Amino acid sequence: MAASDPASFRSSGTLRRLVAVSAEGVASGAPLMVGSRLLQGWLTASGVPLALIGLIPLAELPYTLKLFWAPLLDRWPIPWPDRRRGWLLLMQLMLVVVIAAMALLRPSSDPAHLTAIGLAALVLAVCSATQDIAVDAYRTDLLPEPERGPGAAAAALGYRAAMLSVGAGGFLMADRFGWPAAFLSAAGLVAAVLPFTLTAPKLPPVDHAVSSLRQAVLGPAREFLHRAGPNHTWQLLLLVLLYRWPDGLLNAMAIPFLKLQGFSDADIGLVQGGWAIGATMLGTVIGGMLFAWLGMNRSLWLFAISGVIGNLSYWALASFGGGVAGLITAVSLENISGGMVGAVFVALLMSLCNPRFSATQYALLSGIYALSRSILAAPAGVVAERAGWPGFFLFTVVAAAPAFLLLLRVAPWGEQEARGAFDPRRDAT
Repeated sequence: MAASDPASFRSSGTLRRLVAVSAEGVASGAPLMVGSRLLQGWLTASGVPLALIGLIPLAELPYTLKLFWAPLLDRWPIPWPDRRRGWLLLMQLMLVVVIAAMALLRPSSDPAHLTAIGLAALVLAVCSATQDIAVDAYRTDLLPEPERGPGAAAAALGYRAAMLSVGAGGFLMADRFGWPAAFLSAAGLVAAVLPFTLTAPKLPPVDHAVSSLRQAVLGPAREFLHRAGPNHTWQLLLLVLLYRWPDGLLNAMAIPFLKLQGFSDADIGLVQGGWAIGATMLGTVIGGMLFAWLGMNRSLWLFAISGVIGNLSYWALASFGGGVAGLITAVSLENISGGMVGAVFVALLMSLCNPRFSATQYALLSGIYALSRSILAAPAGVVAERAGWPGFFLFTVVAAAPAFLLLLRVAPWGEQEARGAFDPRRDAT
């Protein structure tokens, strides 16, 4: 095909955008693993008491609280290279410095050393959470509607590749060259994303830039309510909350179920820790490809049905057994469908954001979703105890019903987009 063919330009532009969001996914995944797995491993290897290691997750609160400072990124964009990549570059440079500096830490039970470790973990989490705000906003503003599914898949693949590189590769580095080398290699991985950020596609300017902090704080909710209307607003927010609720319930009890079924730690580690990640990545790719063909609403319906099938596979394992082969089958179906659900869900969140307020709106929507993994998943253990494992897994299937009812209202099969989604042809930026 000739280089001057418009389709060639579109294809080239699509590839550039997918590479860009995949690279930013790498930059998002690496710091999270540094602050959790790598740091916990180093502290454990250094003989730090478990009670103190258990406090490290408190330093990850910024990931939950990031919605409170997301409006700052909408109000005060760094204009070069564009309003989102300016923040990306700043945070990535800071992350490289912070992660590399963590290689100088000396874990021990000494209060001064523990204080330094806690402060480093907190700074890392703040920078990483701020970068996540900018990554989500950049991806949302960059991708046109047909590319949101593939773009969500590309971002997820980059994210999981970084988690594997730091989570698995970091421990291999630590075993061979010591823990400081593991942290330096993680810093190098984030540094490798900087050229991609510099050369990524540039965002067009918004028509009406956010001009005050009050507007940055109140404007996102007002714009969303005006665009979607009162009825569709609460229905869309409920859909965001409940669409992945079955996943949250299942994930809360998957490991206890497998342990109590008598599977060995080796089997669980190999299947859940290795095979499951590969299956999720495969599902993410399948979901991205099918999204480009099916569109938003049909993908929401079909991928949710695939999620139900994945949960039913655990019911079959609990009811009929099947040994390791049954375990592999259940984990494969559940994680492939989970990857598909994850891809369309991220695409849904992107479709609900106005580029003018995308940092704040995406942070708010993802914060609502996080409730389904924490508060709404909290009763999982009680349900499992009272209903038994087959009954619990059937409950996770029934938990999908509210999402299907909401899809009838806000994302009918015969329509292309969710009702209330941002439309650049209609909605002002």
